[in-house]
Amino acid sequence: MSIIEHHQEKLDLSQTIHGFSQLVGFSKLSTHVFGRHHGEFSLLQIIEWLLTTKFLGRSLYRAQPNPRFTTRTVRNYLNDGRTNWQRLICLIAQALIKYLRPFIHTHRRLAFILDDTLFTRDTAKKTELLARTFDHDDQVYKKGFRALTLAWSDGDTLVPVDYALMSSKDAKNRIGGASTNQDLRTLGGRRRAQAVRKMTDVSVELIKQAMANGLKAGYVLCDSWFSSPRMFLALKRLGLDTIAMVKKSSKVHYLYRKRHYSIPALYKRLASSKYHTKANYRYACVVQAEVEQPDGSIESFPVRLVFVSNRGQSDRFLVLATTKQSLHPEEIIQMYGRRWQIEGYFKIAKQYLRLDRSQVQSYDGLCAHIAVVMMAYDILAWRQRQEADVRTLGDLFYIMNEAMPDLALTQALAWLLEELNLIQAAGTAEMSSALNNIMVQFETHLPQALATQLGILA
Repeated sequence: MSIIEHHQEKLDLSQTIHGFSQLVGFSKLSTHVFGRHHGEFSLLQIIEWLLTTKFLGRSLYRAQPNPRFTTRTVRNYLNDGRTNWQRLICLIAQALIKYLRPFIHTHRRLAFILDDTLFTRDTAKKTELLARTFDHDDQVYKKGFRALTLAWSDGDTLVPVDYALMSSKDAKNRIGGASTNQDLRTLGGRRRAQAVRKMTDVSVELIKQAMANGLKAGYVLCDSWFSSPRMFLALKRLGLDTIAMVKKSSKVHYLYRKRHYSIPALYKRLASSKYHTKANYRYACVVQAEVEQPDGSIESFPVRLVFVSNRGQSDRFLVLATTKQSLHPEEIIQMYGRRWQIEGYFKIAKQYLRLDRSQVQSYDGLCAHIAVVMMAYDILAWRQRQEADVRTLGDLFYIMNEAMPDLALTQALAWLLEELNLIQAAGTAEMSSALNNIMVQFETHLPQALATQLGILA
């Protein structure tokens, strides 16, 4: 009986992967990345076999063989430096987001999320561009790379969009083999040149590539590692507003009321004033950030800063910044909370999808490995959205459950309690009238199809 159940699970997995490849149109997308392939098997079969192996938690050595091709053939495709895996991930993300678009309310704020994670290679010795990378959690240097990741989020679903496998900018920290392809006319050469550039510059490049491939968002969420006035300005020129945590550095200054302050000095200035702290944050103010241009001129632009209490440490504070002045401080805090989704992606990718346990040794192969992990996570995000959101179960459920805008729970409860207090204080006639008004408002906001079925609309 267990053998039958195991076979059924593998069959369901195969059908799920094949259904996802049809949803995103992988056969058409692959022609933009791999070109036309002539052989006894298709590239779609290789990708589906890799995804099946990934979900079964097996390495290429322990994977179930395929009668059409060998694992050596698969390794050759993974190690092929001519394959544009980054663009493939962008195109798959675009197709998946297009599928999710009808289920997202038009007022929902869409955002790119930018972050990086340690990609360890403890047992490697001669992997190309391998570097000594600092682990911020353990506060030690480890052998590996930084997996720079760009993702897209609507608040419910996170979709990986693009990535770059970063080495060290300092040649002294690179302990692996030298770059084998330095020809910038080739895709492999450009990929290797990207790996040794400044991470903030590469981050802007990834966002440009995502936007060039049709992905749209209004905000970029990132932590203090990527936040700086120069980064804010670069994203502002792309038409994107930034919401980020700011370092409490004494070297970066902002103009506030005609005087320049560092973040610690500005906090002392606000604390010594007569401003009262709020329930969800301490202080909020608008400052001018300044960036020096190549010609020596200074370009300034407004930034809203929000000082928030650090959870569990009342004597310390965190600072959030945004270039969108119209956002309320509580909206800034709420939007920045979405950044935690990418941390969930890193956890799933490492613990379940074997992100940092690849047996591939070449740099191109490791880039391909990350792309396969992102495709596997796309399938998980797609299935999770289908099971958790009833509007994705078909047109009937979508019509009966129209998308709702972002609404704070406190606003809904405050309105309900206020109406109930008014009804309780009123007499019998007033009570009946008040209840009737509430029902009218409720019926007005029902989906049109449901209201028609209930006979509410004439």
